[in-house]
Amino acid sequence: MNPSFSRPMRHLFAGVAAFSLLGLAPAAAETYKLLANLDGASEVPPNAAKGTGSLSATYDTTTKKLTWTVSYSGLTGAAVAAHFHGPAGPGKDAPVEVPVSTGPSPLQGSATLTPAQEKDLLDGNVYFNIHTQANPKGEIRGQVSKAEPG
Repeated sequence: MNPSFSRPMRHLFAGVAAFSLLGLAPAAAETYKLLANLDGASEVPPNAAKGTGSLSATYDTTTKKLTWTVSYSGLTGAAVAAHFHGPAGPGKDAPVEVPVSTGPSPLQGSATLTPAQEKDLLDGNVYFNIHTQANPKGEIRGQVSKAEPG
């Protein structure tokens, strides 16, 4: 084999292989674990409700799917509504972004988020609350945040 021919060919093949790998590489996808502790003190305005709850969720940036489980106890009555609200930080109110079906604890479900909802969620500007007949503006609430890497 001619040495002057094999060197350029090796470079050409290496370049084609590198380009192919870059072109086929999938976009960086992430799955986030999210948490919220729910209580009356976090409502706006705070209330003296004795109920508590916790939200555990995951969000997949590729599918845009938010999946959740919310456990609660000690409410003044049945949950009549539950929602993810945003954009808002602690102490602020915001409109409903994702409605949640109510029922006995635990509440489970999923939704596909819009780009704006994804930004609110990942920026920590979403809260979850549960409404009851006695507390129609919300009985327990918690700010949704990314779980610390473990």
